[in-house]
Amino acid sequence: MNAPVPSQAEWPLRLFKLSLLKQEKFRVLCELLGPTAGLTCLDIGGDNGVISLLLRQRGGTWTSADGSAAAVDAIRQLVGGPVCMLEGARLPLPDGQFDRVVVIDYLEHVIADDTFIAECHRVLKPEGVLILNTPHVKRSLIFGLRRLLGLSDARHGHVRPGYTEGQLFGVLKNGFDVEQARTYSRFFIQLLDTAIRFVSERKGASHDAVKGTLLTAADFQRMEKSLKLYRLLFPFFWLAVQLDRLLCCTRGFMLIARARRRQWLTRPATPALSNGRSLAEATLGGTIGSAAKLG
Repeated sequence: MNAPVPSQAEWPLRLFKLSLLKQEKFRVLCELLGPTAGLTCLDIGGDNGVISLLLRQRGGTWTSADGSAAAVDAIRQLVGGPVCMLEGARLPLPDGQFDRVVVIDYLEHVIADDTFIAECHRVLKPEGVLILNTPHVKRSLIFGLRRLLGLSDARHGHVRPGYTEGQLFGVLKNGFDVEQARTYSRFFIQLLDTAIRFVSERKGASHDAVKGTLLTAADFQRMEKSLKLYRLLFPFFWLAVQLDRLLCCTRGFMLIARARRRQWLTRPATPALSNGRSLAEATLGGTIGSAAKLG
């Protein structure tokens, strides 16, 4: 049975229902995560609490974590607890506690990403599973448009723009075997998301040094007129998403991977090829395990 939705979740859930990108993100997360009933799970960076709340409704015992006091407070208002604040790249949690760790748009905020992945390895049980969602680095006019609109990586708390497949596999290679990996969210969804982000910035959404834009209840109130306009235009946005699906042969702007924990073994860096791509990225193999798939 799903847990009751707290009253303070009304605004975040309304925004989720209007956000094609958030819905697509949650759908893909659930596909790779699988059933969670009876499992002990950790979510990190759960979209200011919305994804944390929705994951709890799927079953299992959940703990949430994030990297700033404001984000932790936003999550706690929606889910109650337990919610903890990360100490840099460190997880203030016991060894071997979780069956699943879900990292949602957070790795790009962490300076010491290798240390953070080692911490995820530490808190997972043997044979535990890590789900990792992050922006996918690729060439696109969208990135130039975002810079033109002032939606820079630094503005949103990113210490890096994201990862290529090879870079993500490289940071996982010492302690995980990647079982699945895919990209999602193509041009039209990202174009709409860029417009929404620009509007929220213009409306004075709260800003957090660690997590970038952080929408609060007061922000939602200020955006009420914009949300009403968005509802009127939603059918056109839905049509744009259908067009997005026609771009199935292109790579998406988001990258998600499911990786199985194994014994930690420090491995040498993957050499780069003459064209700048890593060997793992070029072969879609290397150290990632024979079961890996790219979508």
